[in-house]
Amino acid sequence: MSSATPTPRDAGLPAPATATPSPLPSSSSTSTTKPAILHLGDDIRWNHALYQELGVKFHIERSYSMGREEFKAALKERRWGDFVGMYRPFWNTGGEMGNWDEELISLLPASCKIYASAGAGFDWVDTRTLAAHGIIYCNAASACTESVADTAIFLLLATYRAFPWSFLAARSCDPDAFHAANQNIAAVTHNPNGSVLGIIGLGKIGFRLAQKAMVAFEMKVAYHDVVRIEGRERELGDVRWCETLEELLGMSDCVVLATPFEGRVLLGKKEFQQFKKGARLVNIARGKLVDEEALVEALDEGIVSAAGLDVHADEPNVNPILAKRDNVMVLSHTAGASVESHVGFERLGMENLISYLGGGQALTPVNLEWIKKKD
Repeated sequence: MSSATPTPRDAGLPAPATATPSPLPSSSSTSTTKPAILHLGDDIRWNHALYQELGVKFHIERSYSMGREEFKAALKERRWGDFVGMYRPFWNTGGEMGNWDEELISLLPASCKIYASAGAGFDWVDTRTLAAHGIIYCNAASACTESVADTAIFLLLATYRAFPWSFLAARSCDPDAFHAANQNIAAVTHNPNGSVLGIIGLGKIGFRLAQKAMVAFEMKVAYHDVVRIEGRERELGDVRWCETLEELLGMSDCVVLATPFEGRVLLGKKEFQQFKKGARLVNIARGKLVDEEALVEALDEGIVSAAGLDVHADEPNVNPILAKRDNVMVLSHTAGASVESHVGFERLGMENLISYLGGGQALTPVNLEWIKKKD
């Protein structure tokens, strides 16, 4: 178990300047002189005018949906030629080839310079290896900020007000269960007003959550991140910066995970022992940030009084012990799932491609610090 700290790459920090790309080669799979983009997965659904603009500037190749081995074979045979960028507009399609690791990335043509994909998290793609190959990876966290922050608020309320208990009792259609919840919940639930919300990762989502919690529930906000983000502190007003994770955990009435997963558990047995007794946990980031066995133990001991989990360590498998508890709200990794988010994913991916490949900057890069500098 690790006490790793969150990454700054979703922390809303100003992106470092990017170099202007070199002149782009054309695709060898077509007679057109336009550079090629490889579109992964389903057709776009909403931003048709922008997609048409993308098609004017680039030749669009399509992979549609294919498994890993077929995708690897297609890359080896250069089915799509020397494409200069990749576009994945949805998180639930175009990812059939599995994790983007060295095995897959090494097969990409040297011409590929940018991968613009839907979604906020990027634990499924080795962004360092992409950078080593000179490929910028762009996520779409800003497109789902509202949806994820709203879900965090829902889960926060669920943990304070024991909504899972009430919901499960009512849904059981069992009069005894209904009465038990109706008569006993008031003695163990609280309003969030005035309590301390501890946010791990003050990125776009963490920042928006802080705004909502401070205005709607008059919560006090503290945060921990790998660097202090004073500009966002000034925007929020009375916010406390915690230099260490231990400091944040010890003072928070509700801890929210809003930071990317980088291969290490963030909350394990050691960290749960640092929680303020009876605090709540909300995770709208990545399930593997939490040692779920340690969480079960912390719930059993009353160290954590309730949890709200949109994400899980072994998706699509949900921990059955956590799922059956009436003080744990579980969702199906749907925090960012809304029409508005998907419209934004489509649009932002295309905007990243058009901007960067047109000689400008990538709009939402996450791995610029590892891109090799070329003379």
